[in-house]
Amino acid sequence: MKVLLVYPENPDTFWSFKHSLPFVAKRAAFAPLGLLTVAAMLPSDWELELLDLNVEPLRDEAIRAADYVFLSAMIVHKPSVLKVLERCRALATPVIAGGPLFTTGYEEFPEVEHLVLGEAEAILPELVADLVRGTPRRIYRANGYPEIERSPVPRWDLIQPSRYVTMSVQFSRGCPYDCEFCDIVVMNGRVPRTKTPEQLVDELEALRVLGWKEMVFVVDDNFIGDKRRTKELLRAIIAWRERTRPAMGFFTEASVNLADDPELCGLMTRAGFKKVFVGIETPSKESLQECHKLQNRDRDLVAAVHSLQRAGLEVMGGFIVGFDSDRPDIFQRQFEFIQRSGVATAMVGLLTALPQTKLYHRMKREGRLQFASNGNNTVAALNFEPKLERAFLENGYRELMKKLYEPKAYYQRVRVFLKEHRPTGPRVARSSADVRAFLKSLWLLGARHRGRWAYWRLCASTLLQRPRQFPRAIELAILGFHFRLIAAAL
Repeated sequence: MKVLLVYPENPDTFWSFKHSLPFVAKRAAFAPLGLLTVAAMLPSDWELELLDLNVEPLRDEAIRAADYVFLSAMIVHKPSVLKVLERCRALATPVIAGGPLFTTGYEEFPEVEHLVLGEAEAILPELVADLVRGTPRRIYRANGYPEIERSPVPRWDLIQPSRYVTMSVQFSRGCPYDCEFCDIVVMNGRVPRTKTPEQLVDELEALRVLGWKEMVFVVDDNFIGDKRRTKELLRAIIAWRERTRPAMGFFTEASVNLADDPELCGLMTRAGFKKVFVGIETPSKESLQECHKLQNRDRDLVAAVHSLQRAGLEVMGGFIVGFDSDRPDIFQRQFEFIQRSGVATAMVGLLTALPQTKLYHRMKREGRLQFASNGNNTVAALNFEPKLERAFLENGYRELMKKLYEPKAYYQRVRVFLKEHRPTGPRVARSSADVRAFLKSLWLLGARHRGRWAYWRLCASTLLQRPRQFPRAIELAILGFHFRLIAAAL
């Protein structure tokens, strides 16, 4: 059996990092972990080729040569997916499609020959058996949530890691919280399921043997959803680091109650974690109550962020505007909160009703749902009728993003972060790519583009006051350039 695994092209979004990739001479920010894992579940005697359209173009000859095209996509990939499906249909190669785009919205794709709805570990053996017999069904649907201890080491050999900024691994799926706007509980459930610590260490060791020395994204829905298991994993990673001395570092996603557990923070930094994305959402307690983000409600969120920064973790933050409880001053409140907290990488989005979420069903019941989400909440388009005036929210969002990523405001936020941050844990190796990125930043950020004086002030103040953190300051400056261009295009 010849299988072509295709990962669609990412649109130019906040998380694509498109405008920062040239600084480090990379093609894409993240490797397609889902397809690499699916590939590892297929029979070893099958002939596999993986094409990541963020790295290389889709070739007609590759489609023709395949018995099947395996296509995995998120909602945000829909425009690219439609082009891939058209190409495959024109060349008469059947498609087997899975991933969040299809799991929550397969009805929109009547032209797809075969659909895998849910997690592959539960379905793939049956699909493979049917393919071997030549009798594949149209729909394969997972029944419940599988234990992921059966998930194999991803097929890293199918890609060129040097084309990516980061590699990815996954320890757990699911989140114990039940935020109204989030589709994690729809797809992965509220009871976190984990791999064994040994299993994940094996994946990291495979990356180390491959020669990977840069950052690894632990792509869990909530890395601390099961704190006991997370601590077991971290102790295993620490022991592995002591044995093998890997150069790589880690970042992940977690809920804000990580700040309540100094032991857990300490284990994370000792294991090599450098950054954590936290869903902060809003400084409005009424809006936190509305969306059932109760773990954020009764706490000082700025203090929680600073606690994590002082523990050695850079906090990347997710923020949302457009809740029914939001007042007209929400944009100013969000700006002031983000500036005070020192969350340099602040992903602010308009509230969006993702398919099958509690918010989606509530908006549908109330007759307020207007169109399907495109999966990208960092565009100024609400897909439901809001309480505040639509034009006010959409225009206010655009202005907030531009204001946050204006050089003066952004570099001030970086300085707040560097002041609070206490670097700790093992150092991540620096490569020649970092030197090239710095030299390019001197020209692009320090000479060509607006904000050059703010850039030089950041460089000078960091070198004088916090020289150890200078590489981090340059990295944030480069990321800020990408975010600034994204904000300007809204």
